[in-house]
Amino acid sequence: MKARKPPQTPRIVNKRARFNFEILETQEAGISLTGSEVKSLRSGKASLEEAYARIRDMEVFLVGCNISPYPMAGYAQHHPTRERRLLLHKRQIIKWHAKVAQRGLTLVPLAIYFNERGRIKIEIG
Repeated sequence: MKARKPPQTPRIVNKRARFNFEILETQEAGISLTGSEVKSLRSGKASLEEAYARIRDMEVFLVGCNISPYPMAGYAQHHPTRERRLLLHKRQIIKWHAKVAQRGLTLVPLAIYFNERGRIKIEIG
């Protein structure tokens, strides 16, 4: 039996993040999306240029990420720049919260990609 290869999907990269910021540490996180947002990401219609992550009420949110509306979604469109929740373990959130509050660091998304299981992941630094 042949092993299935995942479909070739684009990796959306924030090129300016590594230029404008010094990346001290990176973390992979899941992201909570709607169906039309996933379809747009599969076609590569997203931008991380103005995006950053914010910790609020012990949850991490991605702010300013622009995922273009999917044209075939019909009436079930999403708002392109809505806040999206990032999926991290509680101890990871506590660790990031302590660093951001103590040193005044910023959480910046570096890339959005599909992993080998077909799940959407985001790399933050």
